[in-house]
Amino acid sequence: MTTIYDFTVTNIDGSKKSLADYQGEVLLVVNIATHCGFTPQLEGLEALQQAYHERGFDVLGFPCDQFANQAPESSEEISTICRLSYGVKFPTFAKINVNGTDTDPLYVWLKQQQSGTLGSAIKWNFTKFLIDRNGQVITRYAPTTKPSAIEKDITALI
Repeated sequence: MTTIYDFTVTNIDGSKKSLADYQGEVLLVVNIATHCGFTPQLEGLEALQQAYHERGFDVLGFPCDQFANQAPESSEEISTICRLSYGVKFPTFAKINVNGTDTDPLYVWLKQQQSGTLGSAIKWNFTKFLIDRNGQVITRYAPTTKPSAIEKDITALI
């Protein structure tokens, strides 16, 4: 059986990061952008990170520019904007594709585990996947779902 811990992703600096480093934690995986109507959700995502990190929770942000050119900057610039404009301290990674022929393997797996209103395709930036402590996808949230609305699901898992 595959879990999220079987994947390796690329950090902002280009180095590789095994998601096995998060084994035993509850995770919220989100495709993020800097110029999206949902970008203010970064503050709510960081609030969740701050509230629950010590209890074994992390938000993992994956910049994506596949939706209306809403993340045109480099991965490093996106990280800086998120940090300076929205106070983001949760882990962010290199820019990826979440749909199409170049979909990152992590997102291929996430979409296989939990489909959404468009089937397996990601509808827009800020689609969220909640992962339990065993590395399994519990649920998928639409981009319109505010981070505060996910809090009760997170607390049930930690």
